[in-house]
Amino acid sequence: MTVTTGSGSLADPATRAFRRDSKRAGTHEQSSRADRVALGKDARRVTPRESHAEFQADGSRDPVGLLLEQSKSRVPELVPIRHGRMLLSAFTFYRGAALPMAADLATTPASGLQVQLCGDAHLSNFGAYASPERELVFDVNDFDETLPGPFEWDVKRLAASLAVAGRDNGFRAKHRRKIVLAAVKAYRKAMRGFAEQTFLEVWYAHLDIEEAIWQFRSQMKAKGFEATEKMLAKAHTRDSTQALRKLTRVVEGRRRIISDPPMVVPVEEVFPDVQASAVYEQIRAVLGKYRRTLQSDRRHMLEQFTLVQAARKVVGVGSVGTRAWIVLMDSGDGVEPVFLQAKEAQPSVLAEYCGRSKYTNQGERVVAGQHLMQAESDIFLGWTHMPSPDGVDRDYYVRQLKDWKFSVPIEQSAPSGMVVYARVCGRTLARAHARSGDRVALAAYLGRSDAFDHAIADFAETYADQNERDYTAFQRAVEDGRAQATTDI
Repeated sequence: MTVTTGSGSLADPATRAFRRDSKRAGTHEQSSRADRVALGKDARRVTPRESHAEFQADGSRDPVGLLLEQSKSRVPELVPIRHGRMLLSAFTFYRGAALPMAADLATTPASGLQVQLCGDAHLSNFGAYASPERELVFDVNDFDETLPGPFEWDVKRLAASLAVAGRDNGFRAKHRRKIVLAAVKAYRKAMRGFAEQTFLEVWYAHLDIEEAIWQFRSQMKAKGFEATEKMLAKAHTRDSTQALRKLTRVVEGRRRIISDPPMVVPVEEVFPDVQASAVYEQIRAVLGKYRRTLQSDRRHMLEQFTLVQAARKVVGVGSVGTRAWIVLMDSGDGVEPVFLQAKEAQPSVLAEYCGRSKYTNQGERVVAGQHLMQAESDIFLGWTHMPSPDGVDRDYYVRQLKDWKFSVPIEQSAPSGMVVYARVCGRTLARAHARSGDRVALAAYLGRSDAFDHAIADFAETYADQNERDYTAFQRAVEDGRAQATTDI
């Protein structure tokens, strides 16, 4: 991918100089407010807000080639499943195509204002889950690609996802634009609000999803509100106990994970040529390393549970093919289960364009980014390193498999409901960025007008066009055998 040198792009000398100067300014909270406001307004001169509407694909770009190259580090027999899920629609393709978009974003105007990026902030990577206080909260919930970078990349990834999903749902152009504008306006206004708050107020801010749904009730149809209330109630049942019923059964008096290849495969079947005792000895050693990454009270809590069984599990769309394991643990009496998920962490798709992570362990990169962006994170969130029988050592991050998690069913949303959801996502992303970036400079850059909003809305539609072209190219690659896909799983 050739990176263009248009005004404000990462390759532009003026932008690089501006970024160096902004880093020299020191820690955000240690600079004067006037200097931080000036930094944001100076960024407008380097990269006008209106310029974010610009996007023109490099004629030599090969999105299919990027996806196939990315697949080389994944489990070969699972890659066709990933491709099959991406074939379902233009939106599912978009969900799996974070790497091609990262390459594209590197060619677009960049303000020079840095934050901790989610790296894959599409609308399905926001959702609800349980806080440590057992409240249902809403936040960004996928951090596989997290890395520091230009704040607008996350905003563009979210905005374009709204446009792509809107097209899949058959929404008219004016409705799609209203949805995208709602998200970006919410982001901009929330950032202005966070700029007026103390750092600790920003740090403690979180969104109680039940309170938010109640707040937006007047803007939702009764049917949509009732459906959302049912989803919230159902979310409270999604925990390790539910996972135990769904994923296991008792065999000869022992709790065992049900084999359902290729979706769920017990570790004994994944490595049939290795003694089970040797496999589990290694798993226990890996769990011991992982426990040391937890804070002391949570380490103590996890030590009350013992390993029962492990299995490989297929998860997500974009993540399919990366190695993901579920680990069943129990307190010893057989009635108090905990399901952990260990998910392989590979280098971020942003690394080639934003620079390598300062963390040598990619699992630690994911965990550090999640802690920085999320208001409240899973109590068992940690990382580890695992040797593999193929001779390649791999990094992992670990969390609970299910803990009141749910996401809005995008394909069932009406335009009015998507407007509400877009606002929630926009505000949530702003809070995540305000924790790591200079919220005062960001607010000054965004300003009070809707110039940035409309520029991003223009970009979103332009990129939705590009996504459709890439989706078509991917379909052709499957048809001609360049890419393998399985659509019946």
